Amino acid sequence: MPTLLTRLARAAGYVPAVKAAPLSGPSVALYGDARAVWTARDGTALAREGYQRNAVVHRAVRLVAEGAATIPLVVTGAEAADHPIAALLARPNPREGGTRLLEALYGHLMVSGNAYLEAVSLDGVPRELFALRPDRMRVVPGADGWPAGYVYEVGGRRVVYDQAGAVPPILHLALFHPTDDHYGLSPMEAAAVSLDIHNAAGAWNKALLDNAARPSGALVFAGAGASLSEAQFVRLKAELEANYQGAGNAGRPLLLEGGLDWKPLALSPKEMDFVEAKAAAAREIALAFGVPPLLLGLPGDATHANYAEANRAFYRQGVIPLVRRTAEALARWLGPAFGAGTVRLVPDLDAIEALAGERESLWRRVGAAAFLDDDEKREAVGYGRR
Repeated sequence: MPTLLTRLARAAGYVPAVKAAPLSGPSVALYGDARAVWTARDGTALAREGYQRNAVVHRAVRLVAEGAATIPLVVTGAEAADHPIAALLARPNPREGGTRLLEALYGHLMVSGNAYLEAVSLDGVPRELFALRPDRMRVVPGADGWPAGYVYEVGGRRVVYDQAGAVPPILHLALFHPTDDHYGLSPMEAAAVSLDIHNAAGAWNKALLDNAARPSGALVFAGAGASLSEAQFVRLKAELEANYQGAGNAGRPLLLEGGLDWKPLALSPKEMDFVEAKAAAAREIALAFGVPPLLLGLPGDATHANYAEANRAFYRQGVIPLVRRTAEALARWLGPAFGAGTVRLVPDLDAIEALAGERESLWRRVGAAAFLDDDEKREAVGYGRR
């Protein structure tokens, strides 16, 4: 006989999660009269206007996601490369490797402020991991206000995930949001005003180019004591739009009939400030994502030394903290399934080429410390004792 929770779920139009494709999950229930929390922001619009249509946002997201995904995660306490968690992260599912999965995970975080991983388990042990789109996921809060489940909607189908069990089926990663209990705040949302300014400035430049790279002018009727009839006005406007507008008609001479004079309009220096406004907006977008403007090719002191320093700051202040938080969440989520509650995942900083100079300096100082033995030197540079 169906339970009360099952009847409530069916009445709400939800279907249980089953082992079928990447949407599968081991659980099925809604809690009492809980309902989905619908976010007020439109993540799809942010993704479309930002990542898909703005070069600065696109490159910033790619830099963070690709840089973070290429940092290996090392299982401490069990250095073997064939540790179950390490093996699962290296090949999370049949269609993609670990780097691609993590790149999608970090990309979702940057674009929407949220990222979701689904664990497909067999006998209580996760066998596959899949990244789910945040715009299709909704949080179902429990009686205490904390997430008790998730609803994933795609193709007219709803899948309900109950967060019970040693390894809940969904790992939800969210960037800090000061006024939302369930969803994270996207850097793109914080930079939404700058994003609109940058896009509008680009549209302005395109329109200006389409108009022969110069502002429009005015046709002045100089006939004494007369004016254009409505029919004459409509015909003149249609001829101008058909024969003189657009890049293909740039420079075409304007033929005027009696009494008509062309008065070109010029942009004032103040009106030309949109160029500086676009550059300032681009730098604010980069600031929101934690990417030094120099790495995005924005105007600045583009010297080799400055670029190297900006690259180091990018990893130290942005990428590495993000990877560490993600690694901690993954270890806490997956660890209980393998009977390894003390297992830790840490980023392998030695694999970051941008920090090679720092490693060389550290090794040189530690190597010259005669008061340390070999084991102490190994610990000082991040390696365990032999």
